Amino acid sequence: MRLVLAFLAVIGFAGGAAADGTGPVVPAATGDPHPEGSDYWRIHHMDMLKHDRDLTMRDGVRDLSPDDLAINASIGECFDCHAVKDEAGDYVTFADDRHFCRVCHDYAAVTVDCFSCHRSTPSNESAVAYRTMAGPEDPSSIEAYLSRVAQEMNE
Repeated sequence: MRLVLAFLAVIGFAGGAAADGTGPVVPAATGDPHPEGSDYWRIHHMDMLKHDRDLTMRDGVRDLSPDDLAINASIGECFDCHAVKDEAGDYVTFADDRHFCRVCHDYAAVTVDCFSCHRSTPSNESAVAYRTMAGPEDPSSIEAYLSRVAQEMNE
């Protein structure tokens, strides 16, 4: 039993541990601190992201502009302050173990699937990663698609 506990302790603190051995070395963020505080976000970031995912995907709140108060944790906004650059000054993607999200999630052995759909870097040098959603008048929008499907079903 002691051998198992020793093994788990070594694995738990291997790679990415802070100098004092208490956790991962998190890259410093740029910009203003979160009003709720960093500790709050460390604990509740997934709840916030899931809440805002539900607002967007299930309730149809699609305005991801900076003035939209309904969306507080858009994943695109994370990279305004939490994008990490490599030695050449380019943003590292989630494939790189220096990526902001990977540092803690790798340490905690948590699988992240956000980036199978979302960008893992800012969309440009100004670090704006907002997505423009297609409106109902756009033939590529989901509303236009559903309208076409409903029309075909009624024929």
